[in-house]
Amino acid sequence: MTTNNRIKLKSTLAHHTQGTVDLASWLEQRGIYHDLQKHYRKSGWMESVGTGALKRPGEEVTWSGALYTLQTQAKLPLHAGVLTALALQGFAHYVPLGKQTVSLFSPIKTHLPAWFRNYEWPQLIVHERTSFLPNDTGLMDLQLPFFSIRVSSPERAILECLYLCPDTLNLVECYQIMEGLTTLRPQVVQELLEQCRSIKVKRLFLYMAEKAEHEWYKRLVHAQLDLGKGARSIVKGGVYVEKIRS
Repeated sequence: MTTNNRIKLKSTLAHHTQGTVDLASWLEQRGIYHDLQKHYRKSGWMESVGTGALKRPGEEVTWSGALYTLQTQAKLPLHAGVLTALALQGFAHYVPLGKQTVSLFSPIKTHLPAWFRNYEWPQLIVHERTSFLPNDTGLMDLQLPFFSIRVSSPERAILECLYLCPDTLNLVECYQIMEGLTTLRPQVVQELLEQCRSIKVKRLFLYMAEKAEHEWYKRLVHAQLDLGKGARSIVKGGVYVEKIRS
C-alpha cells in the first residue's frame, strides 16, 4: 500500500462512526474509489454490508446506525416515528412486547437502498411512505451514545400513531398513549395540526386529547384547524361525535 493510500485509510477509520455504515459513494467523495475499497475488504480493514455499503470488521451495525448513515451520507428524508420514536424518548412502557418493530417514515417517493432492505435485522423494519404531514415539521435530533438521529417529536409521533390506526394500531392503544402525553407543547401541536392533511387524524387527536383532559389541549386554537365537512367513519359501528367536526 502506498503512503497516500495509508493516509486515506487512517483518515477513513478516524472519521468512521461506531455502529454505522459507510457508503461506497461517501468513501469515493473522500478519494477512496472502487479499487481501493476492494483492497480494504480483501485486507480485512472493512467488510461488506451489501452492495455499496461497508462496515468495520467485527462491529455490530444497528438499525439506528444504519438510519444515521441514510440520513447523513445518503441524505434521505427519513426518520424514526410512531412507537419507535416514543420508546427512544422514554415512553417505552407503551410499546408492545415481542419482536421489536422499527417504524421509519418518509415522503412517498423515498426508496430504501437494497443493502438496508436485505440486511438481516433482528427487528422488524417497517417503512411508511406518506405525505399526511410535511417531512420537516415536528422532528428532532435525538442524541444516542455515538451519534444522533432524526426522530419524530412526541407531538408528531402521536399523530403518526393515529394515522396508522385502526389498521396497524388500535384505538384503545392510541388513547392509552395519548393519556401519558401530559407535556406536549401546544405551539408544536398547533403547527402540526394546521399542516396535517388527514381529517381522520385531526379529529381523532382532538377527541382523545379532550377526553384525556390535558392542560395543553385548552391552548389549541380550533378555529384555525380544517376538520373537514360531515361525518367520518373510523371503525364499523362507531359512535358519532358531533363536536369534533366542522
